[in-house]
Amino acid sequence: MKRLIDILGSIIGLIILLPFFPFIALAITINSNCNINISKDRVSKGRVIKVYKFRSMVVGAAEKKKELLDMNERKDGPFFKIKNDPRITKIGKFLRKTRIDEFPQLINVLKGELSLVGPRPHEPGELYLYPREYRVLLAAKTGITGLSQVSGASGLPFLKELELDRYYLDNQSLWLDIKILLKTLFIFFTDPTGV
Repeated sequence: MKRLIDILGSIIGLIILLPFFPFIALAITINSNCNINISKDRVSKGRVIKVYKFRSMVVGAAEKKKELLDMNERKDGPFFKIKNDPRITKIGKFLRKTRIDEFPQLINVLKGELSLVGPRPHEPGELYLYPREYRVLLAAKTGITGLSQVSGASGLPFLKELELDRYYLDNQSLWLDIKILLKTLFIFFTDPTGV
């Protein structure tokens, strides 16, 4: 049932959003003059996958991260975040604020690499720093949205995010997925910065 909802949800989402893609692509091209799509390494179901996103950062952002490590505001775990990250483009700020940059992940859902709802997908290097009791998350199928995303997203402490993802795995149900999807839509339309 979960996989059926993933397939139907991703197809419906892509059909609804498809007419907007050319305008998004044009805005990214004008602002960045480079490829509009990027893929990032993330872990899902115990393996590294390429997660699709609209470009929101300058070319070479990964390499420039090393130069900004001392500005990292996340001191409670392996995550990296800067409030006014200089690598984010002007159009990228809008794409991230509205979460439009993550819409291409519906393709990952359609391919079966991600689910609509699941634990947050993280970089391979981050996962090996998980405390032992949360390493079960390594084998989980991750999602575009999830309990941690609708409970504070990147503003959560590192261990709290893992705790919520573990709670989701231990209490998975169709009803819980529906509640998370509805809350995601509510946050998206009322406070896009909250997801």
